[in-house]
Amino acid sequence: MTHPQLAEGPVEFLSGLYISFWLPGLVLGAALAIKLPSIVKLWRDPLLRAVGGLLLLACMVFVFAAPGTIAWTNRVVGVPNIAAPWVYSLITALSASWLLLVVHWRGGHTDRRERTRRATRWVVSVYATVVAALWVLFALADVPVEQIEDLDTYYASTPFMREEILLYLIVHTVACLITARLIWTWIRTEGLDGWLRWGLRFLSVGYVTNLAFSAAKFTAIIARWTGHDLDWLNTNVAPSAACVGATMVAVGVIVPHAGQYLQERLLVRRRRRGLRPLARLLRPVAGRHEPFVLRAAPEIRLIRRETYIRDALLLLSRHLDDDLRRRAHAAALALGADPDRAQALAVAVTIADAVESGRRVPDGDGAAEPDTTYLLREIHAVSGVLRRPDEIKAVRARAAVPAESMSAHE
Repeated sequence: MTHPQLAEGPVEFLSGLYISFWLPGLVLGAALAIKLPSIVKLWRDPLLRAVGGLLLLACMVFVFAAPGTIAWTNRVVGVPNIAAPWVYSLITALSASWLLLVVHWRGGHTDRRERTRRATRWVVSVYATVVAALWVLFALADVPVEQIEDLDTYYASTPFMREEILLYLIVHTVACLITARLIWTWIRTEGLDGWLRWGLRFLSVGYVTNLAFSAAKFTAIIARWTGHDLDWLNTNVAPSAACVGATMVAVGVIVPHAGQYLQERLLVRRRRRGLRPLARLLRPVAGRHEPFVLRAAPEIRLIRRETYIRDALLLLSRHLDDDLRRRAHAAALALGADPDRAQALAVAVTIADAVESGRRVPDGDGAAEPDTTYLLREIHAVSGVLRRPDEIKAVRARAAVPAESMSAHE
């Protein structure tokens, strides 16, 4: 079959396919930008280095595999199809980074570190040898006709180039199979964090989709060997599978870290909102509004609200009615509250009574220093019960009845 050299006419058509390469590149670049501060800060962490290497190599694959970049590389270097061994080398390095990521992700325990180091050396040495072999095979091959999009099928029967194409596809497929198998086994492990499990699921989808990339390539090549034309698998299906697979891998890498980070931030915001009722109740005691800085981090805002509340409670602590607290505790228990909630209700009733009555006991009256341990430690529990004014009202009403009257009614 005669294969005419690629003319300039189809280049406009190929430009319509750029989106399939640049879109996952942008997703991977965004993922790398998110992780870059942690990678730089904790560079000694091999897991973070593996994550950074994977994302960087994946970005490079899609940048240099784009048809426009392939044509540019060939033109700048001045060697027809020189972009092929370069892109194959990047794909091979990316395949190695998949294995290294899983090796370091699972091998963080002390008893596995020596095994992890051995596995890392093995992966690096094997895939470095493969990269060197790719360049040797390209140097031996005769590939004078530039192919931007369908090089793998165009040169499927060319000596040395045929071996090069098969070599990079085989090592890519092996890496996918091993990584997918390890991840699938890992997913079934008991006790995994929820975000990690979701990340592994995305990774598994990504590697299975990458297997579809290899399958499409192999099928198109074998079809050429047998005299058939299934080049559309190589030019359409394989790139699409690679784009979907890379995007899923990027999501899988980011989900455990981003999910945990967002969950922690959400928890901090929720804890700060949970303290709002107690902060409002204590505003007359503090004599000032709670300090607020618009650009402060959520953690700083939470600390400031907690400090504001505890400062006000320390001012109020000497003026709390301990007898009322005991009656309120008994009343809450009588109303069916569990012991922990009854204690929080009793303290909330006592604080509300002190604030509303404006009670002030002169300093130095000889009264014993109050025990503020629970008061300062359990501010979240106390603030939580303040969100139920009906329950507070019922406990206050029952606590206001003298103990003798309560006994008589019972």
